[in-house]
Formats: sequence, structure tokens, C-alpha cells
Amino acid sequence: MANTPSAEKRNRQSQKRRARNQGVRTRVKSAVRKVRESLEQGEAAVAQEAFKVAARVIDQASSKGVVHRNTASRKISRLAKAVAKTAPAK
Repeated sequence: MANTPSAEKRNRQSQKRRARNQGVRTRVKSAVRKVRESLEQGEAAVAQEAFKVAARVIDQASSKGVVHRNTASRKISRLAKAVAKTAPAK
């Protein structure tokens, strides 16, 4: 447990940040899961829309510093590649 006032404040701040970051990470995971589930079910149109939402959510998490920008880029890239496979060829 923190002994000094500054350490106690740091503890409070880190708990607030942890709670905030947890919510953002949960949103990212949920968005990615929706894309993956729609791909598994073969719903290309739904997957495309879910991908747009997921990419936005991942970018927001990256800009807030919750996930590293390279991690965010990698996640978006892999999702885009998976969605592109199911898209009808033109």
C-alpha cells in the first residue's frame, strides 16, 4: 500500500486510468469479435460494416494510447485482409 501522499495520489490516478483503459480494450475486443463472427458465418456485407466500426474503434484506442499504434495498425490490417478474402470479386 502507498505510504506517502504522492504515492496515494498516483495509486488513485492509476486506478482511474485502468478502469478507463479497460473499457476501451473491451470495445476493441467486441468490435473485432463481431467482424470475425460475421466472417465465420459468411456474411460479407455485415463483415464489411463491422470492419468499418472496428477500424474506427481501434484507431481511437490507439490515439488514446491504450494500444500501441503498431498493434492497432496490425489488427486493422489483418481484419482488412480477412474481410477482403470474403468480398465478392469484381
